[in-house]
Amino acid sequence: MARPDDKGPIRVGVLSDTHGTLTDSAQKALTGVHHIVHAGDVGSSRVLEVLSRIAPVAAVRGNMDGGSWASSLPPMEIVEMGEATFCIVHDLVDLDLDPAAAGFHVVVHGHTHESSRKYHDGVLYLNPGSASLPRRGAEPSVAVLEVRGRQVTVHFRRI
Repeated sequence: MARPDDKGPIRVGVLSDTHGTLTDSAQKALTGVHHIVHAGDVGSSRVLEVLSRIAPVAAVRGNMDGGSWASSLPPMEIVEMGEATFCIVHDLVDLDLDPAAAGFHVVVHGHTHESSRKYHDGVLYLNPGSASLPRRGAEPSVAVLEVRGRQVTVHFRRI
């Protein structure tokens, strides 16, 4: 996926664990992004249809995604945003490679329904939290990333 122009960062909306619900506030939080990444447990094809009206979508299948609509979703996806390489997987336990050795800059995951941002071996591990069913008292959330070259800045948005 390429930069929309040579001026400014690539803005990437990141969400996970929608479980079939995409609220107006989640859609509003993603307004203006150039690309969207969904880290699984989408819940319905309708969610992907609505997201694709905002920006191009890369999505993976989560453990709760079943049925014929979900069979086309891969368990892992690799995409490039500018000079940064992203690996998208729903649950980190399903990641069967070394992201640093593979040259990934960002690993996007979900499953826990809790937002987090951690670095390990120079790789950013990002969980945007759940856009519809957060756990442990957290608020629903998404993340918006600004990608400049290989530099990725994370902004969590409570929705």
